Amino acid sequence: MQRTTRTVLTAAIALCPAMAFAQPKAATYITDEEVKTVNSQPGIDRTIKVVDIGTEHLAVGIIHRGPSGAAGRGAAAGRAAAAPADPCGEQAGTPPANGVPGGIAHDSQTEGYYIVSGGGTLITGGRIVNGRKSAPDAEVTKVLNGPSCSGTMAGDLVRKQVKTGDIIIIPAGVPHGWTDITDHVDYLSFRPSDHVLEAGYVHPAIKK
Repeated sequence: MQRTTRTVLTAAIALCPAMAFAQPKAATYITDEEVKTVNSQPGIDRTIKVVDIGTEHLAVGIIHRGPSGAAGRGAAAGRAAAAPADPCGEQAGTPPANGVPGGIAHDSQTEGYYIVSGGGTLITGGRIVNGRKSAPDAEVTKVLNGPSCSGTMAGDLVRKQVKTGDIIIIPAGVPHGWTDITDHVDYLSFRPSDHVLEAGYVHPAIKK
């Protein structure tokens, strides 16, 4: 009997690490108040939280884009000036005809958008021409959307007018950018990735 008990205890102790690893992760709650607080902060792309969900990291953010123009035209608006000179995408001496500036493609980061207010035209597909890589130590790489290539979008582009309530899924590597934003567009972004973004990040505005 004692031998049996010891055998069972030994097996239980050996299984403890595996059992602990198999435990489900705790749920993460993001309140409406937290979303609104982060959305009231300056900037365009604001990550709310990055969560380790086991096999992946999941980032949730709130993005605000104003009217189309220098400050809000493309997904890469406001980042090009900080990007290093390292080229990416297709390099061409002559800008492509009908190309759309301000596009971005994320190397490993899929994105899902849920439009919460406003709208505009989302352009997806094609390829990035005369692009520049994101800086490896920049916030865009650590907590926003990982290594990316920003430049002019060209080729077989899809232009889709989106509005409040619409959902868009953009796989990693697919160029995308915005135009024809009359007033604004605000959207929640959901970014699952193979541990690309830093888990544990919480926006400073709601960090306790």
